[in-house]
Amino acid sequence: MKMSKTRGFAPQSEWKKVNWRKLEKNVFKLQKRIYQASQRGDVRVVRKLQKTLIKSWSAKMIAVRRVTQENKGKKTAGVDGVKSLTPKQRLTLVSNLKVSKKAQPTRRVWIPKPGRKEKRPLGIPTMYDRALQALAKQALEPEWEAKFEPNSYGFRPGRSCHDAIEAIFNSIKQKPKWVLDADIAKCFDKINHDALLTKLNTYPSMRRLIKSWLKAGVMDSGTFSPTDEGCPHL
Repeated sequence: MKMSKTRGFAPQSEWKKVNWRKLEKNVFKLQKRIYQASQRGDVRVVRKLQKTLIKSWSAKMIAVRRVTQENKGKKTAGVDGVKSLTPKQRLTLVSNLKVSKKAQPTRRVWIPKPGRKEKRPLGIPTMYDRALQALAKQALEPEWEAKFEPNSYGFRPGRSCHDAIEAIFNSIKQKPKWVLDADIAKCFDKINHDALLTKLNTYPSMRRLIKSWLKAGVMDSGTFSPTDEGCPHL
């Protein structure tokens, strides 16, 4: 099977025979360079490498595999009604992934909060948008991993609650310290879109894509609602 860092071809019957380790290696090399450029503060190189990764066939394949085969919610449909894809359809999705396409609304579902009677909303994007989000994540994550605080553990790759516990233990074992427990009320629901996009400060086409997701709106039991603030819980 021939492939390059940016393009490749896989016969429909060959999805299961793809050398995923090789694809992951291709993507990791780019991500490592993005991380290093971000550490240096070289924004021009970061943007150039991110654009290369977004166009990468390897990254697109990994993104589609992640949302169709690996993620826990892989069989939950968005407004497109699509729950699963055949190997042929996965390859078609890979070839169709483009940053320029406009996002579709998310489908809102309500799930119980643990130990409570109330429910919380989840926003389920379409299969296409999920794959595109997984692709964008691969490009943006290394830039921001280089900037985040070393003792930040939530929603970060390769980190867990156990790492946070270990960090707290190591911090307080020398002498007693104050521990503050705080929760931002309706954090996801009240996120300011303009502030988020300004903080992100990414290149124009990526900014438009993320803004499109933020402004896509939600469908709840057949009723559409615009989204002027906040972002969906995924």
